[in-house]
Amino acid sequence: MEQKRKIAVLGSTGSIGRQTLDIVAEYPHLFEADLLVANRSAELLIEQALRFRPRNVVIASEELHEKVEKALEGTGIAVYTGDSVVSELVTAAEIDTVVTAMVGYSGLASTIAAIKAGKKIALANKETLVVAGELINEMLKDSESVLYPVDSEHGAFYQCIVGEDIKNVSKLILTASGGPFRTFPRERLATVTKADALQHPNWAMGAKITIDSATMMNKGFEMIEAKWLYGISQDNIEIVVHPQSIVHSMVEFVDGSVKAQLGLPDMHLPIRYALGLPGRLATDEQRMTIADYASLTFEKPDFEKFPLLSTAYEAARRGGNVPCVMNAANEIAVAAFLDDKIGFNDIYNTIEKTMAWAPFIGSPAYEDYVATNAEARHYAQSLINDIK
Repeated sequence: MEQKRKIAVLGSTGSIGRQTLDIVAEYPHLFEADLLVANRSAELLIEQALRFRPRNVVIASEELHEKVEKALEGTGIAVYTGDSVVSELVTAAEIDTVVTAMVGYSGLASTIAAIKAGKKIALANKETLVVAGELINEMLKDSESVLYPVDSEHGAFYQCIVGEDIKNVSKLILTASGGPFRTFPRERLATVTKADALQHPNWAMGAKITIDSATMMNKGFEMIEAKWLYGISQDNIEIVVHPQSIVHSMVEFVDGSVKAQLGLPDMHLPIRYALGLPGRLATDEQRMTIADYASLTFEKPDFEKFPLLSTAYEAARRGGNVPCVMNAANEIAVAAFLDDKIGFNDIYNTIEKTMAWAPFIGSPAYEDYVATNAEARHYAQSLINDIK
């Protein structure tokens, strides 16, 4: 009988984390949750802990530690608090796979710790590679750690490239739904609301990534992530809008052949694939009937209506700490938009001004990323505070 793989789920109460635990429950003979980490969703974390019985749980918010600890008293589950402890717990010998589903910059430190410990990493936190892709790749060269992408688009690239010589790849074609504002005229974006932006046409995601999809910043992040995952220049990564979200991405080869990976817009699919590697896990879940999707359409993205796409390509070309600055400003601006403090177009303006202000570091060390993130967030927040 195959030994169970012990899984650490960082961000267990978020969208990806919850769906990861669905997969753990679907294959109880293969997987066991060993560590669950949440930010502030104490009630859901308690519920998950009582169901999956991990050895350890972490609630990042210290004010909620007592509540979680009291609820799990007598269960044998150890309860920790704070961000720093996560980086220690993921290195435990018992853990085989770390699913990094924490939102934003917060996933970087724990991913680095998992790499140093040689863990298999199912990467759902795209910001890790956006912020510090060069550093992560250098660390992977000296580690037994293997990184598998969980994003549907990057999982699609992986499935198209596996078994191929990467030298024969001429272009990555990254598909995008276009978000809720694909058909909106550009001038209308000045007045769209938070409620408008949170209405994604195809995917059920957390609030932050849904806003990133509305601005198409998310697709810019995925372009940078693909650059580091597959060693492909940003100039050879093309973004195309595919409203049906059935083709999750495509790879063009030097002979002109194109491979595409198709599937329903359901994150259980790429999560199941990443956890099951090097094999595939059989499932009775709903299958795609190709006749139901006889019309698949593709169009060029509107770089003028969604200027953050150009911003992301600029950040990728400049390199260094520039993508870190972009990500930090985006996190601050999106949080402000969700808090009704700024308008939709102010997200772009905040990011552009922060990138223009930030000092450039061509070859950042980890400490430089930490400092850059803190300084860019502070500057972006000052810009938002000045918006009347």
